[in-house]
Amino acid sequence: MSAYSPIPKLTRRAALMGAAAVLMLASALPVTAVRAEDTVKLGLVAALSGQSAKSGEAITRGITLAIDKINAEGGVLGKPLELVSRDDESNPGKGLVAARELAQREGVAALIGGLDTPVSLAIVPFANQQKIPFVGPWAAGTPITKNGAEENYVFRVSAVDEYVDEAITEYLVKKYGAKKPGMILINNPWGESNEKGLLKALEKRSMPNAGIEKFESNDVDVVPQLTRLKENGADSLFVVANVAPTAQVVKSLDRMGWDVPISSHWGPAGGRFTELAGASGEKVHFIQTYLFTDASSPMFVKLQEKFPEIKTLADVTPATGIANAYDATLLIAAAIEKAGSTEGPAVRQAMYEISGIEGMIKTYDKPFTPDDQDALGPEDYTFAKFVEGEIIPITD
Repeated sequence: MSAYSPIPKLTRRAALMGAAAVLMLASALPVTAVRAEDTVKLGLVAALSGQSAKSGEAITRGITLAIDKINAEGGVLGKPLELVSRDDESNPGKGLVAARELAQREGVAALIGGLDTPVSLAIVPFANQQKIPFVGPWAAGTPITKNGAEENYVFRVSAVDEYVDEAITEYLVKKYGAKKPGMILINNPWGESNEKGLLKALEKRSMPNAGIEKFESNDVDVVPQLTRLKENGADSLFVVANVAPTAQVVKSLDRMGWDVPISSHWGPAGGRFTELAGASGEKVHFIQTYLFTDASSPMFVKLQEKFPEIKTLADVTPATGIANAYDATLLIAAAIEKAGSTEGPAVRQAMYEISGIEGMIKTYDKPFTPDDQDALGPEDYTFAKFVEGEIIPITD
């Protein structure tokens, strides 16, 4: 027998195909898999397009500034932080798909949410099931953090509906002497969350309400709902909706010729509100957690350096999104560093132990406990309004 035994053509072809397949698989491996050891990733799920795109832009800017600061100081666990973003288009289903992709394919150490309460509520069960920290810098729905999970992986650096509802009720009473406010609320889980909070705040004061009206985000006229509130004796209004729907409320009030005090959640701050609502949009007073009031402040200067398109204070819409996201990123990074790991359970435990973190809004000393996973409270709120496209504090 010859020392050389040729490989049959079929076998040789299979071998070649197998080798090619291995090479193709290796070259097709995601860049993220190759780089997984090089960076610590944070995943953002937010509205990066559509009517609420300004909110996603603000959150991205805040995270970016924080990552720049952290990486300049050596990163986390000796590695740079990296942001991986996905657009949820304000759609709960798309937000959940994005969260799954970021957690399971990109291997992010934590998720950061966006503006919309319905989207965040869709992600909450997934985050708790997967044991991945999910930090909200905007969506204010009370059930987001108070979700009943035995091991809760959801944290927030933002306003909370039940606290906001107390604050805007007190504002109407003190500033305008309101005795019978009416509610006009977006017809979604965020509106439902605030309905409960507002009723609780009114009950606390033994105050009646002039009715609870709901409307859809694509409604172009809410005169019928407002007319019912007016006929029921409303002397003021609570409004809970994002930019475009709140603008429709204002335009409907203009059509009715009804000049009534309005105390709002912070929805109008998520975009160019007065461009949609018109001049009467300046009558809407709303909650914020942070405002830039000085163009020479160090953080505003850093913003301008990083984002040259920002020329004036009016170009920051809104500062709340930037500040909340900046502070949230610092807290996540501090927890990962303290945990010495990117494993979800370890990071979650470290979130209860971090302290002395200097953010834009305040210094955070043990901001979270297992019973309260919200870092901000009513003492961190301020009221604001739009004036010539700029959000300014209300001082009178």
